[in-house]
Amino acid sequence: MKVVEEQDRVRVMEGSWDVWGAIQEIVDTGTQEDPFYVMDLGEVIARYNKWKELLPRVEPFYAVKCNDDKLLVTALAALGAGFDCASKAEIELVSNIGVRPERIIFANPAKMASHIRHAAAAGVSTMTFDSETELLKIKQLMPNAKLVIRIRCDAAEAQCPLGIKFGCDPASEAPRLLKLAAVLQLDVVGVSFHVGSGARDFAVYAQAIQFARALFDLGGCVGHRGMRLLDIGGGFPGHSGSDLTEVAAIINAALAKHFPDPSVQVIAEPGRYFAAAAYTLAVMVHAKREIIPKESSGESHTMYFVNDGVYGSFNCVLYDHQVVHAEPLKTYPGSKPLPCSIWGPSCDGLDLVCGAARLPPLCAGDWLVFRDMGAYTLPVASAFNGFPLPRVRALLDHRHAKLLKDLWPLTEAHFMYGAPLTGPQLPEAATPAAVAAAAAAPRRVRRVRAQVTTSRVLRGETMGIDLHRLREL
Repeated sequence: MKVVEEQDRVRVMEGSWDVWGAIQEIVDTGTQEDPFYVMDLGEVIARYNKWKELLPRVEPFYAVKCNDDKLLVTALAALGAGFDCASKAEIELVSNIGVRPERIIFANPAKMASHIRHAAAAGVSTMTFDSETELLKIKQLMPNAKLVIRIRCDAAEAQCPLGIKFGCDPASEAPRLLKLAAVLQLDVVGVSFHVGSGARDFAVYAQAIQFARALFDLGGCVGHRGMRLLDIGGGFPGHSGSDLTEVAAIINAALAKHFPDPSVQVIAEPGRYFAAAAYTLAVMVHAKREIIPKESSGESHTMYFVNDGVYGSFNCVLYDHQVVHAEPLKTYPGSKPLPCSIWGPSCDGLDLVCGAARLPPLCAGDWLVFRDMGAYTLPVASAFNGFPLPRVRALLDHRHAKLLKDLWPLTEAHFMYGAPLTGPQLPEAATPAAVAAAAAAPRRVRRVRAQVTTSRVLRGETMGIDLHRLREL
C-alpha cells in the first residue's frame, strides 16, 4: 500500500464552511507567517460535473502543466479524467498515481529523444507532431506510436497565444506532413489544435473543427484510414464566475456538423478550467513604505511588501499575463481605499505584484487574499532569494468526501477528519500506531513568548507603540 504524504491529503470540513473563513481560522492561530493556499476540492468536482453536463461527448484530458499538485491530479483521475502530459516528469507523475497509458496523451509537438524513449517504456503511445523533424525522430525511436497532427488555429484574443510556437498550417503544411507520415509507414490516428490558453474568441473552435474534418478526409485518402481521435485542445475559461455554456454550444454544434460519427473519440486539454478557481492564496504584509508626494497637490502612495512575489506564485503576472486583485482578509469599517502598490519579498526591483491598487490603510501583519490563483502559479514558482513557496491546504465538505473516497486511486488515507487546519491530521480510520506517532510528532514552537502573535509584534502592540499616532507626528 502506498504511503500518502500529508501534503497529498485533504481535510474534510465539518458543517458549513467557506474558503474565506478557513483562511481566517489559519491566520487567527497567530503562528502563520508564510504565504499559503487554500484549495477547495469541491470546486474541482463541481467543474468536472459541469463539463460532463455541457460537453458530454468531449473527454477532458487535464493539462498537467497548469498545476501539477498531486492531490489535484489524483482527484481528477478518480473522477475519470485523462491527462495531457508534455514531458517525462509529467508522464511519471500521472503513471505513478496509477493512470493507464491509454488515458495519457503526450501532447508536446517538439519532444526530447529521452522523453520519447520514456513514453515508449511507460506504454504511452499517443503523441503529437507538427514537423518533418518530429516525424523522423519518432520513426527512429518509436515507430509504433499513434500520432496526432497538431494544426494551428489561433483565437483572435487569448491570454497566452500558442500558435507562434506550435502547430502546422492546416492548408499549406499539414497535407505534406500527412503524406510523409504515410511514406514513413507511421500511424496518424487524429488531429489536434489549441486555440490559445485563456481564449476569449470562442468562434475559433468551430473553424478549427472544420479544418480538422478536412484533414481527416485527406488523411484517409493518403493512407491513414484509422483516424479516429480529435483533440480540441485547451483555452477554456477558469476564473470564478466564468461560464462554459457559450463555448460548449459552439463546440457541440461544430462536432454535430463535422463529426457526427460517434466512433470518433473527442478529447480536450482543459487546464485553468479545473485549477484556477479552486485555489485561493493568502499573503501577509510584512513591511510598508509611505511615499509622500513632492507637491502638496499630489496624492500619497503606500508600498506594501508581502511574502510572495513574482518569483513565487505571482510569476503568473509575468508569464501568464494575469491581472491579480488583492482583497484584505479583514474588514476596515470607515476606512477609505487609498492608492498603493504591492511588492514581493525578493531584492529584485522587478518583483512588483500589483502596481496600481486601492486598499484601506494596512499595517504590517495584515493579510491579503488573492482568488483564482490555481493556474500556472506554483508549478512555475521558485524559492529565489531563499523565500519559501506557499503550502497548499486542501479542503472538502463531507458530501463530496463520501463521493470521492471510494473512487480509485483515492483511498481513505487521502481524507483527514476532525483535525485543526494548522495541526497534524489523521485519517478517519487511523490505527492506534498512527495515532501514537502523530501524538509524538514534534509540534511547532511559537516564536514569540507568552503567545505574542507575529502580527501584534509587527504592529508594535507589544512595545506600547501606537503606530497610527506615530504616523501623525
